[in-house]
Amino acid sequence: MTLNQLTIDELITKERELAAHYTEFQRAELRLDLTRGKPSPEQLALSDDLDHALSGDYIVTNNIDVRNYGGLEGIQEARHLGASLLGVRDEEIIAGGNASLSFMYQYLLSAWLFGPLGPETAWKREKGRLKFLCIVPGYDRHFTISEDLGFEMLPVDMNSDGPNMDQIEELVQMDPLIKGIWCVPKYQNPTGYTFSEDTVNRFAKLGKIAGQNFRIMWDNAYVVHDLYEDSLNLPNLMDRCRSENTSDSVIMFGSTSKITRAGGGLAFLAASPKNLQFFKKRLAVQMIGPDKLNQLRHVRFLKDLDGIHSHMRRHAEIIRPKFETVLNYLDEGLADVATWTRPRGGYFISVNTPNGTASESVKLASEAGVKLTPAGATFPYGRDPNDSNIRLAPTYPTLEEIQKAMPVFVASVLLASIRQCIKNLQGDSS
Repeated sequence: MTLNQLTIDELITKERELAAHYTEFQRAELRLDLTRGKPSPEQLALSDDLDHALSGDYIVTNNIDVRNYGGLEGIQEARHLGASLLGVRDEEIIAGGNASLSFMYQYLLSAWLFGPLGPETAWKREKGRLKFLCIVPGYDRHFTISEDLGFEMLPVDMNSDGPNMDQIEELVQMDPLIKGIWCVPKYQNPTGYTFSEDTVNRFAKLGKIAGQNFRIMWDNAYVVHDLYEDSLNLPNLMDRCRSENTSDSVIMFGSTSKITRAGGGLAFLAASPKNLQFFKKRLAVQMIGPDKLNQLRHVRFLKDLDGIHSHMRRHAEIIRPKFETVLNYLDEGLADVATWTRPRGGYFISVNTPNGTASESVKLASEAGVKLTPAGATFPYGRDPNDSNIRLAPTYPTLEEIQKAMPVFVASVLLASIRQCIKNLQGDSS
């Protein structure tokens, strides 16, 4: 029986029982954190052999000494590893430092000021406020970059097979001031959904119908982050774009931040040679070259794509039980109240509570010692119009901590939902 089927007297009785239970959580003085999708210490320890990967050998292809200056694009071996990871050609990729977010910011700023394909294509020449499409719920740091650069953010709905492509196609055809769209195409943050073949095929055609110099920001952060052996396949966007003659419209990103070390991995930017030609000019002004020592460490440690997949299976063994535990608590405690995704990989679970209750649920959980990502963080400007989405990040806490945190989360959502039902019924009867 759902909450909406209960009488006001039944709801009040349930609220009192649950409030007493919630008070017990408060007395326990928990200090638990499910806010961000960070690798756990056990996951980070899987890459400790990085420290011993060089053994005094610092020379790579073309007799390059990685201890010295140079190599703006990254060493050839790292570029090949990144190309294998993202499914592009070696000449279509740059290997950089540890932060793909920096590449994203640098690319958009470069496109705005200097043009993605030269000065005559600079976005700053456009008349009117530029806009960016943002899939919701989505990744808050994408929204932060857009807001910082002054783009107006336009939300696009996310479905189980990818974003609403009818909505996207209509918007880009109508408004040439829309300069791009943010995407996390595999195990999307926070839903965990993966774009379907039809969705990727339609993305490949956007360059033909969007305004000039439109860019798909394809942040493939979870491309190898499978929880199960029967992993979901993401079609190769760059291959499809080549077939459609739209390869200039896509800029891809990836990193090893959740493969090896979150604060000391490698970042990759992949794009058509023409895009890279102009972006590298801007990059050359900012730096002489990336940390090639760290790049070589990663190549020697991970070796190749097969090595990455083998390494990621060890990650999955650590975090899969955490995801399954979270889902079990949701199934047992919120089946008639909320809905949630059941990801096969990635770092997050997306929970939708009854409209108008997410902020209160997060507040109640915090007051009982469980910190969650702020409600609204998965929407542009931090404003969820329905106040219903909550992102759960199970990877960093221990399994024991999750087993303590999830009853608090379930009780908080139930309490917020029951109180809203009571308020609504009392309002109707007044």
